[in-house]
Parts: sequence; C-alpha cells; structure tokens
Amino acid sequence: MRKIILPILLVVSFSALSAQKVKERHKRSAPDSTAFTRYGTASFYAKKFDGRQTASGEIFSSQKYTAACNILPLNTWVRVTNIRNHKSVMVKINDRMHPKNKRLIDLSRIAAKDLGFIGHGLTRVKVEAFADYHPDIVSQ
Repeated sequence: MRKIILPILLVVSFSALSAQKVKERHKRSAPDSTAFTRYGTASFYAKKFDGRQTASGEIFSSQKYTAACNILPLNTWVRVTNIRNHKSVMVKINDRMHPKNKRLIDLSRIAAKDLGFIGHGLTRVKVEAFADYHPDIVSQ
C-alpha cells in the first residue's frame, strides 16, 4: 500500500508546484500590467539642467530616457504616449518638479524628440506606470 501512495503523493505535489510556477511566470512577464494611468501635459527639460543632480541622486543628461514627476515614486518606469501623434517612449522617473508645477511630467530632451514635440514645447500625453518593467528584459 505504501508503494502506491508515495508515488501518487509525489505526482500530485509536483503538478501543483508546476502549476504555481507557470502562474508566477505569467504574472511577471505580463507586458501590459499597468498600475497607473493618467492624462496630462508634458514638457521637457531646458539645456541648463544637464550635469545637475536629480532627486534620485543621478546626474541629469538630456540624452538619457528619464523624467521628472511629482506623483509617481522615483525609479518607476513609465510609458509616455503623445496623444497627437501616438508615438510612445519608455522613461524612468528620477527627478521631481517644482511643487507648484501643474504639469504631469517633464521629459528629457531625447524623450521629447522621440515623441515629436520639441518644436511645440508642450503636448498632451498619456502616462502609464508599469509595476514589473525592467529595461534589460525585452518583452515579446
């Protein structure tokens, strides 16, 4: 009797663990698991901020995909979509804006260029924060 029960228990426990691992893997790799979505106005940094320290301690560069936001936590990755032309870019929140600033996000120059609003100065955007985004992992 023991010879029969032990293999059955092993099979049942192994299949339960495998099912749990598949669920966890699927949950981590979901590319559209947004935790936050807001619409608002975006601007971009002036050239004078190059080389200055950001709120996260990083040195600002207009050639890095970064942004300032007063709502989201530092080091959060967000997708910013220009509502006018539907272009999108992924940036990391690493700085804060002045507390009285009413804009949603302030982007680096390279991000603003990719979104196509350098000539306009401001644009309406959709900002989506991702709970599990890691830039070194390419999602499919």
